[in-house]
Amino acid sequence: MSVHGSTRARNRGAGGSRSTRTVLLDCAKAGLLLALVLGAGTACNDSSSPAGGDQKAKEWKTGDCAGPDTSKSKDGYQALDCDDPEATIKALQVKDGEIFAGAVECPAGTDEIISVKVSYGGDAGAGLPSKTICGRNLSGDHPGDAGMGGGQLVVGDCVDDQAKEVACASGGSKVLALAEKVEECPAEADNPIELFPSPGRPYDAICTAKA
Repeated sequence: MSVHGSTRARNRGAGGSRSTRTVLLDCAKAGLLLALVLGAGTACNDSSSPAGGDQKAKEWKTGDCAGPDTSKSKDGYQALDCDDPEATIKALQVKDGEIFAGAVECPAGTDEIISVKVSYGGDAGAGLPSKTICGRNLSGDHPGDAGMGGGQLVVGDCVDDQAKEVACASGGSKVLALAEKVEECPAEADNPIELFPSPGRPYDAICTAKA
């Protein structure tokens, strides 16, 4: 979770005793969504496609696996059999594609969120989101687990004063809830963070308490 900006003190409301910090969330979240390279096939029926326009994109489903493919994108992935030694991720869930990264909601334990893009002319980086893969590492390394400092922000994670997710072992504030408004945070959230609005994101307040 990438956050850029500054904080500013703000009263929670009339009679409120907790202070609220407002931070600017990076709407692009370029590091969150990775382009999934589909190899020779594309899902488009376009005469400019070198595949001839009659190829179909893989129909992704839960349990499918993928691994890195940097031939077309430095952050690219390709479909692989789960027993392939190059496979690194298994799909926990397959969701519809999202234009706005903040609208993606993956289940707990998701280590990587991968955007499957339909591309024209073989340019995977310029494609349109078709599916979203909520992936879990096949290895024992799971940064998406609560408190481990990676993946999507969930209850049980920790954040620093700029709302950037950090491993709870390194400090920070504990996330108690994610709410639409600071006023909806539970009473024990003594260090709430208000985020500037971002398209598609289901929450604008991180309800935290000092660890």
